[in-house]
Amino acid sequence: MINVRILCLLLLLSSSFTLWADEPYPNRPINIIVANPPGGASDINARILSEPWSNVLKQPLVVVNRPGAGGAIGAAQVANSKPDGYNLLLALSSVIVTPEAEAVSGRKPIYELSQLEPIALLSSDPMIVVVKSDSPYKTLDDLIKAAKEKPNTITYSSSGNFGPIHLSVEMLAFQAGVKFAQIPFGGGGPSLIALLGGQVDFTTAAPPTASAQIAAGKVRALAVSSSKRLAAYPEIPTYRDLGYNAEYYIWAGIYAPSNTPPSVILKIRETLKKAVGSPQYMMAMEKQGVLTDYRDAPEFKKFANEDGQRMLKVIRSIGKID
Repeated sequence: MINVRILCLLLLLSSSFTLWADEPYPNRPINIIVANPPGGASDINARILSEPWSNVLKQPLVVVNRPGAGGAIGAAQVANSKPDGYNLLLALSSVIVTPEAEAVSGRKPIYELSQLEPIALLSSDPMIVVVKSDSPYKTLDDLIKAAKEKPNTITYSSSGNFGPIHLSVEMLAFQAGVKFAQIPFGGGGPSLIALLGGQVDFTTAAPPTASAQIAAGKVRALAVSSSKRLAAYPEIPTYRDLGYNAEYYIWAGIYAPSNTPPSVILKIRETLKKAVGSPQYMMAMEKQGVLTDYRDAPEFKKFANEDGQRMLKVIRSIGKID
């Protein structure tokens, strides 16, 4: 009799596990890990996306900020999480180069790019060079001239080593033949606050982050890192307009842990495509001044690899950072 009871219990448990395994995805809230603090480009992207995507998935999407190490902390959390589709990463372009940057600096990376599977590109923004409105630097050439006269004394705030701000400035510095002094502040939002507080001479910021401060007259825009001038700010010259052969974009994309089941990946891709195509999403992105650039997984992977190669050239020119 005992053996029969045990057999029945095992059959019941087996049936329960089978039912659980076959439950459709998603059946509980999904975390979107943002590898940067609130207020920056990745955070803005995540918060715009969360509601329309949640509506499609029929499950809550919880935005969780995990800043640190230029985005590496949040990326590592997702890279090492269970590959079940319930922890996704909204990362900036620096996610591609951070492991290599750590290796160049003689440190062991806390994640490898192979641990993350690209899902989709959401946006692609240039960076705007900004100074406080009362700054003595009226043009980018004023800034470059000062850096040539006093190398490593003109300061800029950044989101961390090898993050988007750092790379956008160093691309310019490399082409201009100057050296600026970087002061990391852990995120795009804190970096801009540092500028407004007079702690640094300049910084760069994505249009969604910089637009409110430009409109309020608190900062002066000197240049933009895109290949063409922005439609919203046609008066701001590009790096190339000013004679510097540099170009940089801060893009935001969604990643899942590698080895996530193909059926789950497909569901994520399909629902994400519907969400970014919704009027709610498009209007919110336009209101924030974010340049949408949706690309599904195959196109996103190709784009990210090509952009990563350009960034790696700059990283190797920078060399080791302690």
